[in-house]
Amino acid sequence: MQSEKNAHLPVSTTLAPFRNQVFRSIWTATQISSLGWLVQTVAISWLMATISASDLMVALVQAASTLPVFFLSILAGAIADNFSRRWVMFAGHCLIALASTTLMISVGLGFAGPWLILGLGFLAGCGFALNDPAWHASVGDILHKRDIPAAVTLMSVGYNIVRSVGPALGGVVLAFFGPLAAFALAALSDLAPLTAIWRTTWDVRTSPLPRERMTMAIHDGVRFTLMSLEIRAAIARAALFGLASISILALLPLVVRDQLKSGPIIYGILLAGFGMGAFMAGMSNSFLRRITSQDRLVSFASVACSACCLSLALTSSVTMAAISLALGGAGWLITWTGIDVSVQLASPRWVVGRTLSIYYALSAGGMAAGSWIWGTIAQNYSLGWALESAAGALLLVAAAGIVLPVRPWEETDQESSDFHPPELALELKPRSGPIVVKVEYLISEENIESFLGYMRARRHVQSRAGARNWTLQRNLQAPSIWTETFRTPTWMDFLRLNHRLTAADKEVSQRLLALHDGERPPQTVLSIERTTEAARTRASTIVSRPPR
Repeated sequence: MQSEKNAHLPVSTTLAPFRNQVFRSIWTATQISSLGWLVQTVAISWLMATISASDLMVALVQAASTLPVFFLSILAGAIADNFSRRWVMFAGHCLIALASTTLMISVGLGFAGPWLILGLGFLAGCGFALNDPAWHASVGDILHKRDIPAAVTLMSVGYNIVRSVGPALGGVVLAFFGPLAAFALAALSDLAPLTAIWRTTWDVRTSPLPRERMTMAIHDGVRFTLMSLEIRAAIARAALFGLASISILALLPLVVRDQLKSGPIIYGILLAGFGMGAFMAGMSNSFLRRITSQDRLVSFASVACSACCLSLALTSSVTMAAISLALGGAGWLITWTGIDVSVQLASPRWVVGRTLSIYYALSAGGMAAGSWIWGTIAQNYSLGWALESAAGALLLVAAAGIVLPVRPWEETDQESSDFHPPELALELKPRSGPIVVKVEYLISEENIESFLGYMRARRHVQSRAGARNWTLQRNLQAPSIWTETFRTPTWMDFLRLNHRLTAADKEVSQRLLALHDGERPPQTVLSIERTTEAARTRASTIVSRPPR
């Protein structure tokens, strides 16, 4: 329960999140569901390879489940930040269960065609798009901040443990019992997360303000992401990595069928090798972070995936292919874990669902585009040429770290701080506005350079939280007086802005206060803009008391 969230942990180890019963329960159920999904994925990919002669249709199996994440994740992130994340997760798993059950019935009745398979994969992808931002954002609600890197690693490691078993199990089930049994197992496994989410609860710090409209919530999430350099760089790196690295999984059925001349059991074994490599990387992730930076780790991971692609293009040995895939799986886990944690730790709680959803959307978009690109190259040229091209692209992604570095993992206070609205002389409605905010500072000549430096940081902080038209003016008649001015569209937007500022954001205000020379703190004046039209007669200016 939530009381466990604040339990004292001397050092956050890789297994520390398992001390929390809620995380442990949902994590376990998620692995059961993932096992069923991987069995189903093997069955779908192999079924498509046998009923369709098109290499592109085989590669599009990966795209079908990832494309919805690209289209729907940003909306899902806004939903996760405005509604109960627990129920959003439940709804997402309901969609996944519906897709698996429908696929099972379709195969049982004998009318599962290529386009129906892709369509149901798309429906399951919609469920993942709804669930994943809510689940990953909930980690920060369930656990202490210092446990987030370990929790994200455990989530990736858990999936890749299952990846080590699921594909091999899927190959065995497919070979001996047929696709119907595989799809039935997947449908049954979807009951585990539905039951776990239904039976567990956790406390979430809620905003005292009403929910945002979806359009405004999406707009604010996109604006925050675009104005956060570290998040922007991480997401761009993820999209490029997804576009290039998905070639490994998208083309693997063709490698097994055409180069290795093998069947579904070998396909499952090779996917298990990929998962085993990811598992080993996850277990050694803490050690690797101690000996090198996270950014360098992500670059090395891209090189490892490049080596995997090149080896698959050149080998005809199952053993060499399995070793190569283990290397690729290690690179896969290190990259996605590093970027996921970087985005989480750089995001305040009020917007974390949206920043994660944008990350998922663009990385999934990269993977969907990559599936189509590499499948098209394989179909029009050759499988080897597609894998060699992907290897070259992954080397370029590794080099992209020079201009798109992944931030180091740091623990900063991203919780929204308490805010008490100022007393007003006039009554305002939530939609009243625009609101103009002016803050006056008295700065001595020797402190101007420091003041301007902190003001640049304050402009970034305020604008990211919702301030518009931010400006800084210097009084020509009294040069020591500086005035910060910005606007918000409505009174409710002003309240939201101040509720969004974290304790870390307010450190900038404290530094500015230390530079202020006046006997009283900087004076804040709140006004409401008015036009001079005759039809509007209400008073135009509202002045608040100085902030306390």
